[in-house]
Amino acid sequence: MFQTSPGLRLLGRTAGTIGALALVALGATPAVADGSAPGVVLGKLAPVDGAEPGSSFQVPAQFTNTGAQALGKVWLSYTLTRGLGLTELPSNCSSLKIPTMDEIPNQTEAVCEFDQTVKPGVVYAPEKQLTFDVLDYALYDDVTVGIDTSGFPYPGDNFSHPEPGSGPAIRLVEQPAATPAAPGSAKRPSGDAADVPVTAANTADFQVTGARLKGAVGDTVPLKVKITNAGPAWVYRRDRATAARVLIKMPAGTTVAKSDNYCTKAGSGTYTCSSGYAWVSETYKQTFTFELKIGKAVSGAEGSVELTGPSRPFDTDTKNDKAGIRLDVTGGAGSSGGGVSPTPSASASGASGGDGLANTGSGTALPLAGAAAAAVALGAGALLAARRRANRR
Repeated sequence: MFQTSPGLRLLGRTAGTIGALALVALGATPAVADGSAPGVVLGKLAPVDGAEPGSSFQVPAQFTNTGAQALGKVWLSYTLTRGLGLTELPSNCSSLKIPTMDEIPNQTEAVCEFDQTVKPGVVYAPEKQLTFDVLDYALYDDVTVGIDTSGFPYPGDNFSHPEPGSGPAIRLVEQPAATPAAPGSAKRPSGDAADVPVTAANTADFQVTGARLKGAVGDTVPLKVKITNAGPAWVYRRDRATAARVLIKMPAGTTVAKSDNYCTKAGSGTYTCSSGYAWVSETYKQTFTFELKIGKAVSGAEGSVELTGPSRPFDTDTKNDKAGIRLDVTGGAGSSGGGVSPTPSASASGASGGDGLANTGSGTALPLAGAAAAAVALGAGALLAARRRANRR
């Protein structure tokens, strides 16, 4: 039943524009003003807003044969992003799964074949529109509707084989009340495609987890911070912006010896880290790993990890958008490498009495220093006396 058109085998697909890419692969031919050129044009489709998870909806697809000749067969396709599902399909329709490929999340495609005459200048629509399910993790999703006249828009041999539906077959019916597209207005000779944004009434909770570090001056310690999507929705950004991003500020007194591959330096001691893709699943978790070298002890040193990037209207809980990175330096505050006590400051060493030196942590060094000074003075006096006796002789 289903024919495969070699021209429709795609090298890649982009979520939300699958049908459009398939048609581009066929090549574009300028429309002829007199309407003699072949072509089909979809009618305008409105977005679906506020769809409740667990509900279903229909996309009222219709099209016009804008050429001068009747068509003997057409294929109407629907490509769904991962937050949407299919109900029972008619027997002249088939479905297939498109797996995740790099930046493109998994999708589902349904194709209906209509083996009937399609007259020019007439608007057609399926006698019964397909119904799509809004899954529990739906949020920002799309239905890409495509109409094709050259063959079954099968994406290639690496994807699942089409599975025919089991419901009663459906046919195309004329829509006399609809306004047909103008003759010759088709942008491509054998097909057209349009995206229908579907926004569900759902939320996703992005959360960050900080860390508490411990080490001595001179140590290199691992730092791991996390970002999690607690759901219930997955997040796919139609503008192709990175789905999740955080700003990490390192604790004072540290330097980054090694950074995570998903992070870039944004300033002194500051890094931006991201999911890398325009989508994350409803169970997304990612850990960013660094190695920090402790250069000096800074009392109360604390960094942070905080969500950043494009706005997140889907995330209504902001209490978990920021977390601290605490650093506890062992060996006492003010210690430097090797456990050597710092040299007393000039103001401290010049203070009267022993109070200033005692504050530096010198401990028993004061009486020892006094004894040494007395010994030096005694030796100098003895040497001076000996020189005077020699001069008298």
